[in-house]
Amino acid sequence: MAPLEQLLRDNYSMMRAVCWRILSNESDADDATQNAMMAIVKNFSSFDERSAFSTWAYRIATNAALDELRRRRRRPLTLLRQDNGETPDIADQRSEDQFSDIDAHDELSSALALIPEEYRVALVLRDVADLDYEEISHILDVPIGTVRSRISRGRGRLAEILGNQNTSGERQIPDSESPS
Repeated sequence: MAPLEQLLRDNYSMMRAVCWRILSNESDADDATQNAMMAIVKNFSSFDERSAFSTWAYRIATNAALDELRRRRRRPLTLLRQDNGETPDIADQRSEDQFSDIDAHDELSSALALIPEEYRVALVLRDVADLDYEEISHILDVPIGTVRSRISRGRGRLAEILGNQNTSGERQIPDSESPS
């Protein structure tokens, strides 16, 4: 097996986990992971080994996930809703139900989705990818103090969101996050 192929195999799962936690959507995470893998293959010759391959790969995966977030924001809402406001029929309802069940049971993922992007990305890189502050600083191209601050604030917001449960188990969005 070629060295690049082995590196991609060794890092795929963690890159996919980072993308999924940032995006909170299976399909978008798949797209971002695929885009990251293609970017790694395309740019492998520029990898200068000043950092670990995994750090370089996480940076590419993080950027791919952030790019996917920007693409998501540009998508017309009409693709998601019909003119009468109803959700369109889905061809394979079973697969959609399976993903919905998984998402519904993953309270942490739902809470992460409510956290501002800059905090969520830092938290995912620290707590999902298990990167140290210096690696996160390099990936996000921000000072270590900023990384520490984002992680601290993100954890605080996460605790706040997870603590705001009503008796039926539904999340309560703090007033500062309510849609206007």
